[in-house]
Amino acid sequence: MITISKLLFKWHKNAVSPTLNINQLNIKQGEHVFLHGPSGCGKSTLLALLAGINTATSGEVSILNKNLNSLSNTQRDVFRADHIGYIFQNFNLLPYLTPLENVSLGCQFSKQRQQRALQQSNCLTAESARLLNALGLAQHLHHQDVGKLSIGQQQRVAAARAFIGSPELIIADEPTSALDTNNRQSFIKLLFEQAKHANSTLVFVSHDESLQPLFNRSIDLVNLQAAS
Repeated sequence: MITISKLLFKWHKNAVSPTLNINQLNIKQGEHVFLHGPSGCGKSTLLALLAGINTATSGEVSILNKNLNSLSNTQRDVFRADHIGYIFQNFNLLPYLTPLENVSLGCQFSKQRQQRALQQSNCLTAESARLLNALGLAQHLHHQDVGKLSIGQQQRVAAARAFIGSPELIIADEPTSALDTNNRQSFIKLLFEQAKHANSTLVFVSHDESLQPLFNRSIDLVNLQAAS
């Protein structure tokens, strides 16, 4: 699913030290990976490289055997829309839309994901509702303005939007930081269920190492770079 080789990333060409220096990292299809490290170690930078939002200064970042550095900006945008679901730390929901409308947006820029969603349900609205129900958002909230929902409820909408259309890779950037411990663990278990249903690889970033035992693989970004 993910291959990183001899990766260097610098925010500025003339920077003395790179923000990221990773010699080798491989993540298999279907793995649930917990990526952790202190603030400022480059976790969000790495996620942006995996999503093709930024590109490596040198080296290779490949998703599904596609070297993202070889793609143009437009090609990376299309690749991301087709293959990657992203759960942002601040959710990035549109507050004037309903949960159903926000979730459906995950398919608006990808015919591939639309087709896969329609294999699950007879329309995008029905598939959005199925995901929201599976992730624990009560049915009576599906038609409210998402801006009126609690943080925990918005979190479920953001996750459903990432999962719609069964993208091969789900990236989650500190999505549980506003929740208490019990709700964090409950939400992560729901993520695992949906990732298994969609056969998606999950890369979950957090500085909260108490979540580490829930995952079948853990990567310390500081140690990963020290080994390079």
